[in-house]
Amino acid sequence: MRNDDKKLGPNDPCWCGSGKKYKKCHQGQDQSAGAGKFEAPQQVRRSDPLLLDESDREKMRAAGAFNAELMDYVRDFVKPGITTGDIDKLVYDYTTQHGHTCATLGYRGFTKSCCTSVNDVICHGIPGPRVLNEGDIVNVDLTTIVDGWHGDQSESLFVGEVSEEAARVTQCSFDAMWLAIDALSPNCKVIEIGRAIKRRADQDGFSVVKEFFGHGIGKRFHQRPHIPHYPDKHHGSEILAPGMCFTIEPMINVGTWRSVVDRADGWTAYTTDGKLSAQFEHTILMTEKGPEVLTLTKRGPQRGHKFKSSAGVA
Repeated sequence: MRNDDKKLGPNDPCWCGSGKKYKKCHQGQDQSAGAGKFEAPQQVRRSDPLLLDESDREKMRAAGAFNAELMDYVRDFVKPGITTGDIDKLVYDYTTQHGHTCATLGYRGFTKSCCTSVNDVICHGIPGPRVLNEGDIVNVDLTTIVDGWHGDQSESLFVGEVSEEAARVTQCSFDAMWLAIDALSPNCKVIEIGRAIKRRADQDGFSVVKEFFGHGIGKRFHQRPHIPHYPDKHHGSEILAPGMCFTIEPMINVGTWRSVVDRADGWTAYTTDGKLSAQFEHTILMTEKGPEVLTLTKRGPQRGHKFKSSAGVA
């Protein structure tokens, strides 16, 4: 029997690479999603619940559109003197006033309505009293639930004027995300994403974070397919079939790719060398014609944007 036809039993190693038995890892999630016994990642069937029909695609488009609207709203407030807690309140108020839900609030114990990751924080920064100062970069990661469907995206925003290094790592992450999107075609493999991102990071001598992935998204916040941002052979073999929805969110570090998670809060991931990290994220729907970006903003940086430092250098 070919490996891509194999059905996992409860005592087999989980497909996610965690090293745990399937029954103690993703079996419950796969079965509750209607998958029954999970089939190896390379195989995609029309009955796969991850393949959205046109009605579901429209719901994901609506979720992505609101999330992009929220990002445009928040960006105007990111200036020196604002706290990350202030940003969180803006996100919560705007989302709930429009009748929607902040997906991160209460998710696996996370206590805030968004993530705010400043300077050497790679991801999952918890909003609070931290004041943003001139020269900081902050990644604002927003996920909203609109009529049961998730929209997800993030941007690295400049707080006033920033250094040339900050502008370069931000540019690298932004370019890498778009190059990865442009590398996609119907039924291509996930590994094309990681290849495109690594090539761009290598150009600047930066590194790609390996511990945190992009992910499938829909009615669930996190699901298949898993999206490594480097050329990972295991998850990279999965097919991106029309109807799949997922995020691409490269985290690019100036120094080492390695991270450490704050033991006190269990969430905040820092670069181990204290150097800067930048990230951009979009939610992508694979269609029969190719990738469709669902979280495009109207006033944020568009494809081909050039970021500038305080010295005016891109």
